[in-house]
Amino acid sequence: MTQSGPREITTPFRPIPLEVPEGMKHNEFFNSTENLNDLMHNNGLLMNEENLLLYRKALGHSNEFDTSIIYNTSQCVLNPLGRPVRRTQVPDNVKHVWNRMNQIIIDYMLEQYPDPDEALILAGEASLDATWPLTSPGVPSIRMLHNHFIVFPKEELRNAKLADLKNPNLTDGGQHSLFQAYMHDVYREFFDKALDLEILKPTSEADACIALTGYPQGLPSWEIQGGAAALKDVRFWKEYDEVLKGFIDFYRTFFSQVSTRNAPVPTDVYYPDEVESVLLFNNDFLKTAKKVRDHCIVDAKYANAIRWQPAFKQLIYRNDEGKLIVTISQNSIGNAITELLGVVVNRVADAEGYEKREPRLIERLLEVRRRLIEADLGEGIATDYWPEE
Repeated sequence: MTQSGPREITTPFRPIPLEVPEGMKHNEFFNSTENLNDLMHNNGLLMNEENLLLYRKALGHSNEFDTSIIYNTSQCVLNPLGRPVRRTQVPDNVKHVWNRMNQIIIDYMLEQYPDPDEALILAGEASLDATWPLTSPGVPSIRMLHNHFIVFPKEELRNAKLADLKNPNLTDGGQHSLFQAYMHDVYREFFDKALDLEILKPTSEADACIALTGYPQGLPSWEIQGGAAALKDVRFWKEYDEVLKGFIDFYRTFFSQVSTRNAPVPTDVYYPDEVESVLLFNNDFLKTAKKVRDHCIVDAKYANAIRWQPAFKQLIYRNDEGKLIVTISQNSIGNAITELLGVVVNRVADAEGYEKREPRLIERLLEVRRRLIEADLGEGIATDYWPEE
């Protein structure tokens, strides 16, 4: 019987021929309009009038299937700190198109990989919070909201070595999350009382867990009732956003208490009544804020590592029984979205290894693009690797 535990895989990529101007740090250049132009012209698949760009991941997590959509505001918002970094900051008309694109791509993955025992499927966003200093090591390379669509063959994961459980990037709720370690009950109580959900149903940690990796651990999770068909219902995407709003309220309220003892309800929260009645009258919540505040005062390195504004990962993935699950977690600098499900990816420059998998990967990406164009969700982009249509 295969041992359960997080897996560490190696994924080859073709080295990217970009020259970073002298005097610029890599992560400063990656936020530039020049770099986004390269992303579009060398790896772009589809673009639409809403500035949503579908592209191949040049530094991918998986060479089986791996693509992203980025809200490419680089031409209209030149200030990297002013760009939208989470869905709650996206205009409604853009979000409507984005949700339809998500639904079509997830539907394609489920169609191509129908057996949950053969493929791990995930889709979701990780916040690139605008309060992260540009010069911090490990800051996400593109400071704009983008999401991921990834498939990992289960056989590859079964044959992979077990990852080090102490890997700091395995920031799952069971081991590393501050919320889970000290505020497990109030975290869930807040979600239960604040959110009005019909399609999303709270599920147990056992149902949410991928047996092969043992992840996610300790996170609030919801089953999507109706499965893939529910993704065609606009109500699902509204509930998906409600989960994010609840998380943002919890996060902002907690760190406002860390920053300032007995701080009032933060301005512009989505659920002010529940923030006041559930969070600001809970001893575990306030006791934990004091613990973190006291630590910040005496430990400069610890204080500098805190993300004072909401930093999150939110996923839709398929569990072992074939059910679609939504989960959300605190985010930190350095960790990847795949690590929420216990998959650590080492990406290595290996053009020959990548090119062996490239034709089949591109074939899948172009089929997804064809379906999006057919649904009037954008126009194709030509590159050196594929035509416009």
